[in-house]
Parts: sequence; structure tokens; C-alpha cells
Amino acid sequence: MLKAPMAASQAVLKQYEWVETTVVSLKGEEKSRKQERCYYGADGGVQKVELNKSPEPKKKRGIRGRIVEKKKEEMTDYMKAAVSLVKAYVPPSPAQIQLAKDTGKVSIDVLQPGRRARLNFRDYVKPGDNLGVEVDLANNRPLALKVSTYLEGASDVVTLDVRMGQLNDGTTYPSNVMLNAKAKNITVTVENSGYRKM
Repeated sequence: MLKAPMAASQAVLKQYEWVETTVVSLKGEEKSRKQERCYYGADGGVQKVELNKSPEPKKKRGIRGRIVEKKKEEMTDYMKAAVSLVKAYVPPSPAQIQLAKDTGKVSIDVLQPGRRARLNFRDYVKPGDNLGVEVDLANNRPLALKVSTYLEGASDVVTLDVRMGQLNDGTTYPSNVMLNAKAKNITVTVENSGYRKM
């Protein structure tokens, strides 16, 4: 019931291009912002063309500059790992959903009887993680995703809160994604907008 509409939306989205705005914040302070035009390439992967990004801050010199540069490199590496992790959950893989179902790792929370429910997939990518998919039961459409997982270890908790949007033709897409890495005080928000057929 869930796999078919998600697979159909993924197929239709390959005909669109959109603008992705990514904002990275550290301890509540915005550190970077960039916009990219996105579309699916011939290889089936998302291609990105940078439209604009926040200007690079002036580099500091000496020991202080090296410390700042090292911290920046660590944060960049961490963010690359976090982005890779997001891609493992968004969009959800029909094969992973089927595997969770087949291994009995699915539970259902009724949010509004007959209207909305959340399907929880335990151990979806990593042992101990959880992917929750909120579904509009009347239209068989995903409304939101909530992920609880970790990056480097169980103490490095990462949460994802994804709101799904809907195009005029009924195709669903992740409109807003918020990643929160509490151990590092990093928040990443991604907004996808301006969808149009190519």
C-alpha cells in the first residue's frame, strides 16, 4: 500500500527540476546557506548546479587560523556523512520497507482513526534506528517522515523531520527536511521548491 505510491512519485519526479536551499547552523547560528538547481541525470542520480551560496568568511592567520580551519574541515566531513545518512532514509526505499515488513519490524500507530497513521520501521538502515512514515489513509499518501538514527555511534544521535509536499499532479516529494545532530549542535534544513517539468 505504501510502496506503490512512493515508487510512482519517484518515477514522476525524474521529469522535474527544482531548487534546493540548504542552511547549516551551529549552536543556533547560521554558518552557511546555498541554493542549487536539482534534476535527475541520465545515470538516475540527482545532479546539482550551484546557484548561489553564502560568501566564505575571511581566513584567520597563524595558529588560530589553523585551529579554525581544522574545525571547519571536521564539520565539513561530519556534514558529508550526515548528508549520506539522509539519503539512506529519504526517499524511503521500497526494498527496505519490504525487508522490514518481511522480518516483522513494522508497527502501526493510529493517529486519527480512519484518517492518519504512522508506520514505524525498526532497524531500517542501522540496528536500533527507526523510520516513521505518517500516512494519509484516505489518499494513501505519505505526509511526513520521522527518523531516529545515529552517525558514528549510539551516542551520536541524529534525528530527521521531513514534511512531504504534493505537486498538482499528486506526486509527493520531500518539501522540508530538518536534520538535528545534538551531539555536535548542528542543524541542517533543506527546502525543496519551485518544481517544474524539464
